[in-house]
Amino acid sequence: MLAACAAAQQKMSGDMVHAEDARTVNAQPSILLQVGIDQKLGEQAPLDAGFVDESGNAVTLGKYFNRKRPVLLAMVYYDCPMLCDQVLNGMTSALDVLKFDAGKEFEVVAVSFDPRETPGLAQDKKHLYLGRYRRPGAEQGIHFLTGKQESITALTKAVGFRYAWDESSKQFAHASGLMLLTPEGKVAQYYYGIEYSPKDMRLGIIEASNEKIGNTVDTLLLYCFHYDPTTGKYGAVAMNIMRLGGVLTVLLLGTFMGVSFWREAQANRGLRHT
Repeated sequence: MLAACAAAQQKMSGDMVHAEDARTVNAQPSILLQVGIDQKLGEQAPLDAGFVDESGNAVTLGKYFNRKRPVLLAMVYYDCPMLCDQVLNGMTSALDVLKFDAGKEFEVVAVSFDPRETPGLAQDKKHLYLGRYRRPGAEQGIHFLTGKQESITALTKAVGFRYAWDESSKQFAHASGLMLLTPEGKVAQYYYGIEYSPKDMRLGIIEASNEKIGNTVDTLLLYCFHYDPTTGKYGAVAMNIMRLGGVLTVLLLGTFMGVSFWREAQANRGLRHT
């Protein structure tokens, strides 16, 4: 009987351990369910939300949209041990390839979603990335902001950025990506991950500006490639490519026939003179 009781007690203890393990395993994804980037295309950003810039000045988000340029938005926190730096590194690498300049054709705004962070941290980050992005006037086009929870919540909700505090690691759990906003402050595109295509970014900036910048080649590319919100990339549109190919074929045939008729007319004229 004693042996049976001991075995039952051991089984009960084991079941309790397994149940605790299961709760731990099930609790882990619960934080991940709170994290992500939701599609909010066309959503208006809260331009009246108050923040503090890297110099310690009180500003509203709308300050960076008064310049009538698209805004590339990075939701990060400056004390992040890894992922946020990867987002900013990937963004800087893509911008370094672009012929467009921050401060001329578009603005860059990084916003910390940790209300405890200070303008000093923001200034350190700005200096770091200005050192990597060596473009004249870039300091006027790249901005690092901090703010209170109310403003942070309004902005993250508008752009669909969801994050959560992980008490066990004392860090924020969050997704990685960038958002592109129109000069009016509406969400235009998302770029997911930590590596971003300069071509997609260029086309996105042109499209978000209502094609007020760019050249004829860019216009043709926008006709043939459309933004796919599920991937955050531009994909080829077969019908438009076929239409463009048809137009080019007609133009080439017309040119060929025109040249042929002109040559035949010249030859006939020469025969009459002889």
